[in-house]
Amino acid sequence: MQGDPENSKGWHRTFITCWLGCFITGMGFSMTMPFLPLFIGTLGQFSQFQLNLYAGIAFSITFLAQAIISPLWGKLADLKGRKLMCLRASGVMAFTIFTIGLATNVWMVIVLRMLQGLFSGYINNATALMAGETSREHSGSVMAKMMTANVSGNLLGPLFGGVLANLFGYRVPFFITGILMGIAFIMTIINVHEHFTPIEKQAMKPLGEMMHTIKRPKLILTMFATTMIIQSALMSISPIIALFVNQLMHGTGDVSLVSGLVAAMPGIGTLLVAGYVGRKMDKIGPEKILVGGIILAILSFVPMAFVSSPWTLAAWRFALGMANAGLLPAVQTVLTLAVPSESFGRIFSYNQGFQSIGGVVGPLLGASISGALGYSYVFLATAALLVLNLGIIIMQRRALIDSNNANRKAIRAMHKGLAKS
Repeated sequence: MQGDPENSKGWHRTFITCWLGCFITGMGFSMTMPFLPLFIGTLGQFSQFQLNLYAGIAFSITFLAQAIISPLWGKLADLKGRKLMCLRASGVMAFTIFTIGLATNVWMVIVLRMLQGLFSGYINNATALMAGETSREHSGSVMAKMMTANVSGNLLGPLFGGVLANLFGYRVPFFITGILMGIAFIMTIINVHEHFTPIEKQAMKPLGEMMHTIKRPKLILTMFATTMIIQSALMSISPIIALFVNQLMHGTGDVSLVSGLVAAMPGIGTLLVAGYVGRKMDKIGPEKILVGGIILAILSFVPMAFVSSPWTLAAWRFALGMANAGLLPAVQTVLTLAVPSESFGRIFSYNQGFQSIGGVVGPLLGASISGALGYSYVFLATAALLVLNLGIIIMQRRALIDSNNANRKAIRAMHKGLAKS
């Protein structure tokens, strides 16, 4: 990028549209997830085992499909542009989510959610697009702001979805979500402008060769693993949070309301500090934010194993949200700085694939450990997983520092060139 693109009206319009598109995608996903098992229960006569099985398949098949197909979409993003991939994702998701509202049996739901996963990817492509449109000195703050879109959507989605489902039934939230994704599709067509130079198919390097052209390939693989572990950690409590809150409340009181508040705490914590963390990242570098975020996450998970009140659990989950504000944005910033722009599509899609794997592994890990050992051990196992991740990152700390120093040199050289011109 030449000059300072953030000062142009077109850049701001692109950023606002991508932010809103990610917000709608996050809200649409979370809007329908809380009552998906209840909706499936209306589609036939199922035993409790069958209902749990079908709901589990419908939930996980989207993430599995994302993980499998992400490399293909990443390659196409580098060939055709990230805007086209955003249009592909929002257009197909508008159709599949709306059509789920018309489903007459559970297999229609499962197939449509598989298609949703196969054609999803708005958030990672919008993030890759903004990474390419943003000057390096502002990468951290822009990545952090992009994350707030998804977090905000995931935070508000269950509230809106619950209200709509209570007032109009389970099908209406799917219709509303499909319409909102259609709006995101139209907004992206009109407002998003990408400065993209297509790569000739013959010049497209295979993954192995592409990794050899990157100065620090081990660092990229470390970031992929970090994304998977972070997502696994954040999702590990998802299947059991309501059950754990119910245990802490001894089965009395409004368990549903308290569970919702406890579930929302990380999102609130992330939103409150994401802007500050993003600006700090641009000043001190993503490596320090990433290490600090993982340490804070570990210090948040360990006390959760010993809480005796849902409000204490909520407080520690709020702290976890503050840590989360510096985790995935830091990873995305490292990828932005360490990878050539012509490879953004593939790298960010591979990263989404690892995030999707984490979305499958985390809930399975949490459900398995809680069933075998109890709820408290889920938090301890998650903390141990993050300690392992921290050790891996420390081994790559020199590469992280070198990448950040190289970025700072490039920024200084750019400023000198602009001053001379």
